[in-house]
Amino acid sequence: PSQTSVHTHLQTTINMRVATFLTTLFAAFACGEAFVAPSRSTSCVGRSVAGALPKSSSLQMSAFDGIKEPVQSYVDIWTPMFKQASESGLVPDFLLHWGHGAAMASVLLSMGVIGAYMGWQIRLGNGEEVTPLTLGDTIREAHPKIIGGAFFFFLLGGQGGLVLLDTQGQSILESPHAMTAALSVALLATQA
Repeated sequence: PSQTSVHTHLQTTINMRVATFLTTLFAAFACGEAFVAPSRSTSCVGRSVAGALPKSSSLQMSAFDGIKEPVQSYVDIWTPMFKQASESGLVPDFLLHWGHGAAMASVLLSMGVIGAYMGWQIRLGNGEEVTPLTLGDTIREAHPKIIGGAFFFFLLGGQGGLVLLDTQGQSILESPHAMTAALSVALLATQA
């Protein structure tokens, strides 16, 4: 095949992947409740997990049923400290509500974008180049380090997000974001 047809095929593939990504991103944001004002209601601490969590779709219920109690037990270790910090005025409500989103956005927009760029450069045959983003390594050497770091911070951020949800009195593992986050981390682990 000619170089023009290969370039056209590559451009079409990239356009299809970008369209799929944007559609998925739109669907995830359309289902979320990110713009709900924070509240100071009580958490699930000291109550039965089954009675504290509202009913949700059967898909979400079946996906997380086996891990709800252990995850809630883990979250219950940290929630009292965050509640105490909030009640004493040490942590403002907006930080409890938006802190997780801001932290995860910073990881996605820094490490995620740079790692994705490096991945595409490797696919395009530029993996042996050294750029300012790679700090002396080749792109091929730096890519797993950047994406591995992003994966690590996403796992830590997931735990923080669960604790902050519980601190605000919301149920954990019941939101559309819990599903998309678990799916995204699973896909990132599979891609590795």
